[in-house]
Amino acid sequence: MTDAGQGAPGARKRGRPTESERAQRRDDILDAAVRLLIADGYPQVTLDDIRAEAHVTKRTIYAYFGDRAEIFLAAVERLRDRTLTRPDEGDGLEQLASKIVFALHSDEAIGLHRLMIAEARTFPQLAAAFYRDGPESYVAALDLRLPAADPPRAEALFALLLGESHRRRLLGLAEAPTRTEAAALARVALDLLGA
Repeated sequence: MTDAGQGAPGARKRGRPTESERAQRRDDILDAAVRLLIADGYPQVTLDDIRAEAHVTKRTIYAYFGDRAEIFLAAVERLRDRTLTRPDEGDGLEQLASKIVFALHSDEAIGLHRLMIAEARTFPQLAAAFYRDGPESYVAALDLRLPAADPPRAEALFALLLGESHRRRLLGLAEAPTRTEAAALARVALDLLGA
């Protein structure tokens, strides 16, 4: 028998959730949404589908996000935020380049990228936001770590970091790289650019 106020393991406690519980719930919703969006496609996934997959109420989804587009962009932002650190946090150019390769060649990033390519013509504003919150942010972070600000060089480096290995991932012809393989790909790109 359980004590009053304590339910079964995994049961949600009553009262206002802590900040860490709110962050975990947000991640759970995003994880569920990403799984569904990648598997079924953007137009086919409804908020009810995400609600059911995440085991939350629709009201909970609205408390964190406004609509499906906001959920998709939040997933892109979360991937970016997990990858990028501020320049004063210690990541040098090579460490950042390696993190970018590892993150953007991951199953999640490849799935989101495929989804956006498929839906870009139908949802051009979503495509523009995807580019701003994704690739443009990575290029800007690389530019901050180059010895001198050089946006064209940062764009070239980003293109090299993705390159043909990213295209093979998009086409389903290769597996995601390990951290060691990502670091090696990043080093090759940096060497080719003389960075």
